[in-house]
Formats: sequence, C-alpha cells, structure tokens
Amino acid sequence: MPELSTAQRRARGAAVLGAGVVATVMIRLSARRRGESHGRHTRSRTANENVRVARVAATTAAPSVEQPKSRWVVFLGYGLLAVATQALFVNYAPVTQDAARHFGVSVGEIGWLSQVFPLIYVLLAVPAGIALDRFLRPALVIGAVLTASGAFLRLVADDFTWAFVGQVVAAVGQPFILNAVPGLAAGYLAERHRATGIAAASSATFAGMVLSYLLGAFLPGESQIRTLTLITALIAMDAGLCLIAALRFPPHANRESAAATGGLRAFRAAFGNRYVRRLCAVVAIPMGTFIALATFVQPLLAPAGVPESTAGLILALTMIAGVIGCAVVPVWADRRGREIDVMGVAIAFTAVACLHLALIPSTLTAFLTLTGTGFVLLPALPIVLSLSERHAPEAESTAAGLIWMAGNLGGVLLATAVGLFVTRPAMAFTALLTATLLALPALHWFRKLEHQVGPGAVSSA
Repeated sequence: MPELSTAQRRARGAAVLGAGVVATVMIRLSARRRGESHGRHTRSRTANENVRVARVAATTAAPSVEQPKSRWVVFLGYGLLAVATQALFVNYAPVTQDAARHFGVSVGEIGWLSQVFPLIYVLLAVPAGIALDRFLRPALVIGAVLTASGAFLRLVADDFTWAFVGQVVAAVGQPFILNAVPGLAAGYLAERHRATGIAAASSATFAGMVLSYLLGAFLPGESQIRTLTLITALIAMDAGLCLIAALRFPPHANRESAAATGGLRAFRAAFGNRYVRRLCAVVAIPMGTFIALATFVQPLLAPAGVPESTAGLILALTMIAGVIGCAVVPVWADRRGREIDVMGVAIAFTAVACLHLALIPSTLTAFLTLTGTGFVLLPALPIVLSLSERHAPEAESTAAGLIWMAGNLGGVLLATAVGLFVTRPAMAFTALLTATLLALPALHWFRKLEHQVGPGAVSSA
C-alpha cells in the first residue's frame, strides 16, 4: 500500500477532531433546543425520555434560587491548554519535508507524529470520559501534566525517537482535555452561559491548529525544527500552569454531587443501552467515509488532473461546509423531529457523490460533490450524539464517548481499505460507495427499534 503523506494523515486527524469538537457543542445546544421546541412537535418517548422530561419539569417548577456565578477564568485556562494540545497535534505538519530531513526519516514516518493523536484517542476516549465524570479536576490536571511532559520529552534528544515518544505522551493527555468541556461547563458556568462557554472552548481547539500552521510558516527550514519544538513545549507548559492555577476554584456543588454517580455505572448504563449500541453501528460508516475522503482526496483526484493545491482548497472548503452544516442541520432536524430522515438523505447524497467521482472525476465534480458531502454528512455525528443524549440521559457523556470511538474506528478501517486502491481512484470511490450504502440498513435498524419501543418501555438490553 502506498505510504500516506503527512498531509493526508493530518487531514484525517483534522476531520476526526473537527467532528468531535462540533459534536460537543451540538450536544448541549440540541438539548436546549429540545426544551424550547417541546410544543412545536410531538414525538413518542421512551422511559428514559420521560424521566428526563420529568426532571426538567421539576426543576422548572421549583422555587427560584440564586444561580451560581460563572468562573470564566477556568475556561480561559482551559482554552489555553486546548490551544496547546492541538498545536502539538499538528506541530510538524506544516514543515513535513523539513522535519523529515532534520530527523533523517521518511515523510511517512513524520506523519506518525500526528497520527498517534487520533489513534490513542480511540483507545482512551471512554476511560478518560469516565475519569472526568468521576474526578473532574484531578483528571484535567493529569491531562495538563501529560501534555506538557510530552512536549518537553521531545527535547531530550534531537532525534525522531524522542520526538515520537513525546508525541505519544502528549497524545495520552489529549482525551482528558478534549472530553472535559461538558463537565467544565456544568461545573463552572451558570446555565445561561454554558452554550457560550462550550462554543468558546471548542473554538480554542481550532485556534491551536491555526497557531501551529502560523509557527510553521514563520519558522521554515530544517534548522528551525528544534526552535519550533521548543516554542510549542513552552506554550504547553505555560498553558498547563494557567489551568492548574485556575482549578483552585472548586466546581459548583451540583457538579460534585453528579460526579458521585459517574464511573463504571455510567459505562454499564451506556453500553447496555440498545439505542446507543445501534447508534454506534450507524455512525461508524458515515464518519468513516468522510475521514477516508479527507485522507485520500488529493491522490485520488491527481489522475484526473486536479492539482494538489486545488485539491487542498477543495478539502478546506469541504471542512468549512461541514462546520456550517453542523451548526444548521442538526438544529433544523431536531426542531422537526426529522433526525433519521436527514441522516438518510446524507448517506444517500454521499453515495451518489462517490459514484460521480468514480465516473466523471474533475475539479468541478470534486468541488460540488465534496462540499455538499461535508455539509450534509459531517452533521451526522452531532445528530447521533444528540439522539444518544435523548435515549441515555443517565449516562450521556459515556454514551457520547462510545459513539465517538465507533466513528473513529470506522474512519481508521475505511481509510485503510481505501488506501489499498489509492492508485486506482475509480475502484477506491466505488469501495466507498459500497461501504456508505451499508449505513442505510443500520439506520433502518435503529428506526425499527424506535418504532417498536413505545412510551414507558425500557431501552436497555
């Protein structure tokens, strides 16, 4: 199989993390939208939904009490650490060739310095979520220490081995940071500020990637690699110290009491939920297709005469369209109770897009099909996460971790399969077409469960 370039690996990681941070925002926004739109449309409810509605009603009916103050300084510290984490993730991506010459390794090996982040995230997404649910502040401190330690380990020796070891250690800290946004919002922000805080914290992850690209642009050349490594290590250390200092403030009392019910009990509740298991099957293929397209779009379009720079621009526009879609499509679908229908349209559109790319590949075809795919397909993840929150309110964070892990696994498997045909674009796009269509039976499987289980039924196995 041809060796993946760092650009391709970076695209895969960016697609995965981009979906994740947008999904985090949409979980909370969707929950709020459902409360606001309750009178606009009626849906059949499971027992879990009835419990959740009753809880909200009881809270609304309770006498007004003084709301806790928002601790924005904690979110500021968190934002700085999120920036540092993502700067480390793509640290060597803007200087791929220079880093390869500096360390005396191939471009593909440099790609692993970024690829370890999504791979380790798959392994630690659920354990990190459980730890954060149970011990928010200690788990965050662990993430900060691992991030800074990994950044400085790369400076032990100026070689690839220590660079890789440092990246692995920093990657282990990443799930403890990225998964903390919902818990931080509940623990340190007043309810009216939580959507704003989550959006700001999520935006910080993108800012970290931008920072890394800017550093690479201002520090080009093989001789600047160690300087680049040192600067990002200092950023990670300073950001970690800022967050640790801010965490001296305890979270709100309600967050402390909620943490007592977390841990393995939440995992058992999420994994034993039939809705969550079927949603994992639904999300794995669409997210995998998107990641595979983002990973291999450049080499697959090259035989059709699409320049690498143009393919990169199309990929960037695809990601932008996906972010816009995630901000619009899930909210629209939730207000009208059309989540499953929207996902079906997204899957069908993506399959048709792959067919067009297999038969008539060109710059125009790629632009129209890929930007459209980004707009309709990337929102599938936040929609699925929103559905999981509705059907598993007693373990929504852990359920989200399971679904997020399933999406990552789908991305790794489909991207690997497409890589086998990267020199034969028509076959690669046909393989993606076939795989994408398999998501339709999985979606029908979930719809069938929703129709079978009526109000008052138990959703767990």
